[in-house]
Amino acid sequence: MTRVWDVPVHDSTRLRDARVAAEGASALAGLDRARADAAALVATELATNLLKHAHGGQLLVEAVAAPGGRADGLMVQIAAVDHGPGMADVPAALDDGFSTAGSLGAGLGTCRRLADDFDLHSVLGRGTVALARIGGTAASRGRPGAAGGRTGSGAAGEVVADAPFGVRVGGVNVPFRGAEHSGDAWTCVRAGDLLTLMLADGLGHGPEAALASTAAVEEARRSGHLPPAELLRRLDDALRGTRGAAAAVAQLDLRAGRLRFAGIGNVGARLREGDSWRHLLSRPGIVGAYRPSRLPETEARWAPDRLLVLHSDGLPSRWAPPADPRLLSADPALTATVTVRDAGSSARPARDDTAVAVLSPTPPDRT
Repeated sequence: MTRVWDVPVHDSTRLRDARVAAEGASALAGLDRARADAAALVATELATNLLKHAHGGQLLVEAVAAPGGRADGLMVQIAAVDHGPGMADVPAALDDGFSTAGSLGAGLGTCRRLADDFDLHSVLGRGTVALARIGGTAASRGRPGAAGGRTGSGAAGEVVADAPFGVRVGGVNVPFRGAEHSGDAWTCVRAGDLLTLMLADGLGHGPEAALASTAAVEEARRSGHLPPAELLRRLDDALRGTRGAAAAVAQLDLRAGRLRFAGIGNVGARLREGDSWRHLLSRPGIVGAYRPSRLPETEARWAPDRLLVLHSDGLPSRWAPPADPRLLSADPALTATVTVRDAGSSARPARDDTAVAVLSPTPPDRT
């Protein structure tokens, strides 16, 4: 089941909670002591920054599959989210010499050096999201690979394909009301030139919903080579006896540059095509309980200006897709986290678990 540590950071007593969350995720990821200590330091420093510069925020910590299914195994992903004043000079904030007065003195620059992957997005007046991933060894940073079927809530970061289309996959998962486990789950599987992204939303929330979405992830990892409609039929069989789920499958042929999509239930999908966004529609039904007799697949061309967002119904129905052009080339997990933050507010609290997974092109400087 998808284990997420959702730590609200509103006073200094929560700094210990941030460290404990990082230690728990490190144990789940199997990190050694040195890397676990690095994850704890990054989590504590990011939480301290939330207090000092944003008057509080939220820390999301989980164990995720390494980028591209690297041999390093699982990694600790830490997202620090706030609605604070934002940063006027992001490059300066990332310098090691930039002071975060009253903090551990490490600063965002040191967090970036300790992490295998680090990205940050900040807008004046809207707030900041910082994302870090820490794996088994610092030497793993930036080493590409292919997405594979590993445990964890999804495949994080970059997927470099031996094909004309390099892509990256990442996501974030926010459990309802700070629960330990989320009823949503996603995964990414590579089979030859096919890259398959699946997101499942177990009905309701809590442990029973998590069992359903976990069953969907396990079957997707076994059957990711199948076309989306056929994979959904396999998921329907696998989820019999569970509460059931909504699920969507997007499959990208990396060599041909073609995207195929099919879904059952209310998992949303939006595809950016140039300057516009297109809804990819799912069929009504419940995977594991009621499967439509017909499962048509939507096809679309993939290109360097495309971006695909899959999301559970934890996002409000009228959420706005990312508009800041910087997010189109950001780490996809960062894009997913900003999407979740900007879709919610204290006036519109989440009604369910919320998962967002993003498929984006690899920027030219990362190929």
